[in-house]
Amino acid sequence: MSAPVSAAGGFTLALGAAAAYGFNITFARIAAGEGVQGPVLVTYRVIVMLLVSIALGLALRESLRVDRRYWSSLLVLGLTSAGVGVCYLSSVAFIPVTVAAVLFYTYPVIIVLVSPLVERGRLSPGLLGVACLAFLGVVLVLGPAFDSLDPRGVALALGASASAVIQFFVAARCGPVPTAPKILWVHVVCLPAAMLAAVATGGMRGPEILLAAPWAVTLTIGGFVLGFVLQMAALGRVGAVAGGLAFCLEPVVAAVTSALVFGERLAPVQYAGGLLVVLAIMINVAASHRRSRRVATA
Repeated sequence: MSAPVSAAGGFTLALGAAAAYGFNITFARIAAGEGVQGPVLVTYRVIVMLLVSIALGLALRESLRVDRRYWSSLLVLGLTSAGVGVCYLSSVAFIPVTVAAVLFYTYPVIIVLVSPLVERGRLSPGLLGVACLAFLGVVLVLGPAFDSLDPRGVALALGASASAVIQFFVAARCGPVPTAPKILWVHVVCLPAAMLAAVATGGMRGPEILLAAPWAVTLTIGGFVLGFVLQMAALGRVGAVAGGLAFCLEPVVAAVTSALVFGERLAPVQYAGGLLVVLAIMINVAASHRRSRRVATA
């Protein structure tokens, strides 16, 4: 499984996306506390992404048309992107947020395990070890309490994880599609799913609801917009395995941001978990550079 020529740049973009996603989760919690529920916020977030994709296409002078060879892939990418958001946000109605997060962040390990089947490569013990090290770090950072688990919440969190696995592999295959049209058509597919989820969980609200927490909504949507643009750009340059491992940084950033905003104090075990995630990412970066040098030499 050789790294692409631009793997280093793609991995950097993936780390930036993970940091942006981790940043926006904290402010989504503030918005929810002010009455802006998750599915409603996701719906308006999708609308903003549609406008951003059009503006990005005009700025980059990219056509928003897509070669029909990629239509089916973009459809799957849109459905799985919606699945990640809807399932993940819905799961916390039944189980604690930390438990939902740990179940969701099984996806980097799953990506590593299934990558030989999808990408026809070889699963090396070293890569599996790095994935497990990163997942252990995520568990320590989030510190879940598995006391009373509702099966519905567990199923939804694992559904979000499965959606993320498919999303990463399909996004990597859509690499030739420019970023602007990719974002546009993915969110065209996402919009109906997000609106249905909003209606099913209490009803769709008008845009005035966003004024209940203007700064939190702005930072949440802004963080997601930046994260999704960087994610799509990254997965066009780096494989699903490296991209998935980079996203283990997201819960670390979320924990640190939450501690800064809410004044929460992190336990020593959480700091240790963060160090394990960073260590796993550094090992993966070093391995990617070695693979790149071998490919260049060959």
